[in-house]
Amino acid sequence: MGIFDSIILGIIEGFTEFLPISSTGHLIVASEFLGINQTSITKAFEVIIQFAAILAVFFNYRDKFTLKKIDLWTKVLIAFLPIGTIGYLFSHQIKELFSIEVVAIMFIIGGVVFLVVEKFFIPQETTMLDDIEQISYKQAGWIGFAQIFALIPGTSRAGSTIIGALLVGLSRKASAEFSFLLAFPVMSAVTGYDILKHYKEFSSESLLTLGIGFVISFIVAYFTIKLFMAFLDKFTFVGFGIYRIVFGTTLLLIFH
Repeated sequence: MGIFDSIILGIIEGFTEFLPISSTGHLIVASEFLGINQTSITKAFEVIIQFAAILAVFFNYRDKFTLKKIDLWTKVLIAFLPIGTIGYLFSHQIKELFSIEVVAIMFIIGGVVFLVVEKFFIPQETTMLDDIEQISYKQAGWIGFAQIFALIPGTSRAGSTIIGALLVGLSRKASAEFSFLLAFPVMSAVTGYDILKHYKEFSSESLLTLGIGFVISFIVAYFTIKLFMAFLDKFTFVGFGIYRIVFGTTLLLIFH
């Protein structure tokens, strides 16, 4: 994997990680087009750019990372437990699902779900919960349950948590914000595990490629979070639903 590949994948990870369009799905597709084989080195690279995205959450929401917010983080951890448990118990079965076909199908299904939820299930704006610190433990638990579906490639971790949050009464912006914070324990656990598994691949020869991917992913993720929140001031998730359907259908046509 060269520097050009590092830049492309860094941009894709940073841009898609916190949007409801599946970063994993886009990385799988991009790797296919770039001819990048899934080796231990590429896995190490993915760890690095995911870690960069985690830092982007921290720098955007520094005020939430204090002891004064212990109640909020207790709810975040409650929401993390379902995917953490299922992901650990069935990690080998989950890895077997990684394919272009599965990604494409889940893109389409996720897009349809977004359109249906936007059309029929979102409550009136006046009754939506707009402050993530007011989320109940029960709501956090349901959002965590919804996040389990993200274990299927192409579903999108952000997408599944946002859908879950919308269905339990959070506003669009609050749903996105809670999804950002929930990414922190999820991605920290995945990154920590992968670092232990692939630490030998962080050699001096690959430091330049890894470093470029890290910086690119962090910068893109940092500004994507800000732009996404500004986007939700004026728009809904309908556009993401349509994009997912079009992207998934295109993949099926190309690879079949």
